Amino acid sequence: MLGLPFAFASHFAPQMMMPALREYRARFEPSAQLDKPYAMIGVNLFAADSDAEAQRMFSSLQQAFINLRRGTPGPLPPPVDDMDALWSPAEKAMVGQSLSCSAVGSPDVIEAKLKALITDTGADELITTGQIYDHTARLRSFEIAAEVRDGLAKQPAA
Repeated sequence: MLGLPFAFASHFAPQMMMPALREYRARFEPSAQLDKPYAMIGVNLFAADSDAEAQRMFSSLQQAFINLRRGTPGPLPPPVDDMDALWSPAEKAMVGQSLSCSAVGSPDVIEAKLKALITDTGADELITTGQIYDHTARLRSFEIAAEVRDGLAKQPAA
């Protein structure tokens, strides 16, 4: 109602994202700052040259969520090759739901996921984050994200 932009932490709490966006847009009133709603959503982004490497990098955040829910938070764990050895089926489901607003994969997968998020939510802006254990891999992930962003920006609006 103040006519301001709205950002939602969908990167770790996606369950209420769509209701929150609907509520924001329904109650938006134009202001000196904005004449129409402007919505931003958070997205976990784990981009790599291969889907397998991106999934491996993502395992650090998955482990961190398990540790938090188990009451044992701590530093970001290193990635692992087999998450099924670490979590129960219930934990896997919880993590999958909590981190469902994530783009994990190669550049083509990242592009498709980001396009789908923009289409599904009508987001004006994406706020990306990447809790990636290895600094070099984190830089590469954001480099890929920038390349995908540049490609998306050159495409005509739907």
